[in-house]
Amino acid sequence: MQHSEEYRNRLRKLEEIRGLGVEAYPADSLSPILACDLAKKYHGHPVGHSEEAQKGETDWVEVAGRVVLFRAMGKNAFLTLLDENQPIQVMLNREDTAVMGLNPSEELTGLKFVEKLVDLGDFLSVKGHLFRTRVGELTVYAKEVTFRAKALLPLPDKYSGLSDIEMRYRKRWLDLISNPQVMATFQKRSRILSLIRHFYEDHGFIEVETPVLQSIYGGANASPFITHVNALHMDTFLRISLEIQLKKLIVGGIRRVFEMSKVFRNEGLDRTHNPEFTMIESYAAYQDYYDVMDFTEKLFVSLAHSLYGTTDLGVRQDKKGNTHHLNLAGPWKRYTMKESIRIYKGLDVDQMSDQEMRHALASTPLDPLEVKKLPRGLLIAKIFEEFVEEHLIEPHFIIDHPVETTPLCKYHRNLKEKEEGIVERFELFMLGMEMANAYSELNDPLVQETLLRQQQEAKDAGDKEAHPMDEEFIEALKSGMPPTGGLGIGIDRLVMVLTGEVSIRDVIYFPMMKPHQS
Repeated sequence: MQHSEEYRNRLRKLEEIRGLGVEAYPADSLSPILACDLAKKYHGHPVGHSEEAQKGETDWVEVAGRVVLFRAMGKNAFLTLLDENQPIQVMLNREDTAVMGLNPSEELTGLKFVEKLVDLGDFLSVKGHLFRTRVGELTVYAKEVTFRAKALLPLPDKYSGLSDIEMRYRKRWLDLISNPQVMATFQKRSRILSLIRHFYEDHGFIEVETPVLQSIYGGANASPFITHVNALHMDTFLRISLEIQLKKLIVGGIRRVFEMSKVFRNEGLDRTHNPEFTMIESYAAYQDYYDVMDFTEKLFVSLAHSLYGTTDLGVRQDKKGNTHHLNLAGPWKRYTMKESIRIYKGLDVDQMSDQEMRHALASTPLDPLEVKKLPRGLLIAKIFEEFVEEHLIEPHFIIDHPVETTPLCKYHRNLKEKEEGIVERFELFMLGMEMANAYSELNDPLVQETLLRQQQEAKDAGDKEAHPMDEEFIEALKSGMPPTGGLGIGIDRLVMVLTGEVSIRDVIYFPMMKPHQS
């Protein structure tokens, strides 16, 4: 683009603007009214007509934004400024509109300056009087125009827009300019994050920040990213979860704590996965996974009501692109993992041998050699993942998982379930996606130490996603941790569900992409 004729033309105009004594990138600040606030303030109110605005008899305002449309009409011209997601129309007049810094002449009036030297994409601020056109459009009759920034590269074509999906993700700034729905989605994302924080604070949680770089990673089964700290001559890991450090704060006496931040997992990319993603994790002393289930359901319902005034989200797509009607109204279904396999696959894993479960998995894309190595608990989990998850469209809590799925969860309080290796864990699913993960947290340091050593043995044997041994975490638990309910929610997937987007890349400003091949 920088070698194009369009770029050279805009550079020439920039030189001409400066030659006329107009600053193309002024430093002074301004306080224009937001276009959306302007529209709200005058919605349904008469503001006068153009003749009154010309005489200065209507309200005086200052607006600013990017030029996205220009139409010359003799002694008048109309341009549209885009301010975030809201357009505002401006009317320029040959006699009345002045460009700040320009010494006008008969050959170069303020209107002619804009027509000749302002391009689509440039930023202007405008002071003038409000009026409504004959069709009722709120318009600013421009008395003063100030140049704010020259765009040297053109915007995408206003008719075809920015339709190339890869270009949209790589050049999100152009996507935001060209596609109002994209801007609306990200504005809604910010509101969702704010609502989540307020919900947690209203329930007695405090927000904290913990290290991104860790000498020992943990809290999930995942491969980490590795980096190096030059000052300490040591390798460190980008955290794969927020769990371990937050539990240490529970040990330290903070009763309810949460963190909403980035975590990093060196895994594949698809519609629901990005190696860098946002999570919220929270821990509440003296709670169990039943309390956390109630809290999670209330959080999601609260978000839906705040955004839409209802729990009915309308039509949403699942991971495979199938459409469904989604309503978050409770009570949500609660099935044990084994129950869900019976209900949605028709298999009773309690009546199946390990070999029978391996045979059931033979029709899946899983590597048979890897399946052959799986212990019974992970065979059950794989049957669930391969045959059940896609059916969990409306909100489902899947509870009581095999202990092999996590080393950080408390064994089931029911003795029979405990003897069978079941832990008090739930995952929340909707639209076939895992949305949240929660435990009655394991606070027995001796059991925790045993489980982590088993994980370390699996890691040493070649399991790249096994949890490493963390002696410092065990030391913290030995100082005493109260019974605790923990919760982790994938924020990006939550935003997908609430906004109706079908790819995680559509709710992350700058998703990970392969390097651009020039």
